Amino acid sequence: MSGTATRIPDGSLLAQVRSRLAEDTRSDLTTALGQARRAAGLLADDAVLARWDIDLAAQLTGAGPLEPLLALDGVTDVLVNGPDAVFVDRGGDLERVEVGFASAAEVRALACRLAVAAGRRLDDAQPFVDAHLPDGTRLHAIIPPLAEQPTISLRVLARRRVRMADLVAGGAVPAHVAEVLSAAVQARLALLISGGTGTGKTTVLGALLSQVPPDQRIVVVEDAAELVTDHPHVVRLLARSANVEGAGAVGLRELVRQALRMRPDRVVVGEFRGAEVVELLAALNTGHAGGGATVHANGIVDVPARLEALGALGGLDRAALTAQAAAGLEVLIHLDRDGNRRRLAAIGWLERAGPDLAVRQVWSVEGGIGDGAPVLAAALRSRDVAVPQLLDDRYRLSRPPVMTGSVQ
Repeated sequence: MSGTATRIPDGSLLAQVRSRLAEDTRSDLTTALGQARRAAGLLADDAVLARWDIDLAAQLTGAGPLEPLLALDGVTDVLVNGPDAVFVDRGGDLERVEVGFASAAEVRALACRLAVAAGRRLDDAQPFVDAHLPDGTRLHAIIPPLAEQPTISLRVLARRRVRMADLVAGGAVPAHVAEVLSAAVQARLALLISGGTGTGKTTVLGALLSQVPPDQRIVVVEDAAELVTDHPHVVRLLARSANVEGAGAVGLRELVRQALRMRPDRVVVGEFRGAEVVELLAALNTGHAGGGATVHANGIVDVPARLEALGALGGLDRAALTAQAAAGLEVLIHLDRDGNRRRLAAIGWLERAGPDLAVRQVWSVEGGIGDGAPVLAAALRSRDVAVPQLLDDRYRLSRPPVMTGSVQ
């Protein structure tokens, strides 16, 4: 992808618009833009003038030169490493674009303005910010001296509802494996989706939730409204960061507690980041079957260690975490990236192996059907859900011993 940086014809126009808005609080942005153009004596056709107005408005209230990038179809991240180093992620490798800034000072000014829009501050005393813009876009910015150049990272909210059929059609999930995931949702097995950054964890979770029966109430707890699902009864609870005075924060852990009082059929946490794992595990162990979450992990066999680390943040020792996780979590789904393509890499079954958690491989891209297939098949049968053919063939085999995923 390539583009051209759009420049406002006269830098003083921005100052003029700000001045007019400050002098006349009743004036709206459109009126102030027109007055500033006329005062500057700008002559151009209607299309050019409209383009200037859009650019000026973006400088005042939007993301400046980044605004067109955020609107591009398929863009998940917009990254600014400096005034002349802007990148986008559209699901493949990072692409450098020609959109840029006049100087590092211009990047810093945009970062500071976005921080204010998010209700935060960014200055020499507080040289970094991690917050959410009013439209839900996740903002991270860091400025010198903590970084060589002012740096901005924007994570764009998903706009499209993705169903399992879309993932199959796009090659992310094999059709016969999709049947296994659908059966797990129907059986109300607890799902945990793992993977690295940008592997599509939230997208897959949204696709799976779209298969939940429409008469069930789903309560979703997130840092930002990233999860998009085609389901008619979804209630969203969003965490809140502290204000500029350091007060008013409401974290995921508290929101999970609130979710349990809202008569949910399924409780879903957008992503395990810390102590909220304790609350969700408690919910999954007290009748709230069929919940789900995502978690960062390098591989499916690394999930037990990751859970143990998060449980420690919530005050659970190893034995307590093992007992809660083994009883509350069941199906693990791991995603990775194969070059430019996001894909389902493995499915596992989480269980207890002595004092530790263990993962049985149900299926993987490299190994095919694994020793966890008959375990998952048995769980489906016990809940009167038809066993997909992929698992049914293995169900006739005896159950082999645990081989992978133990936490040592």
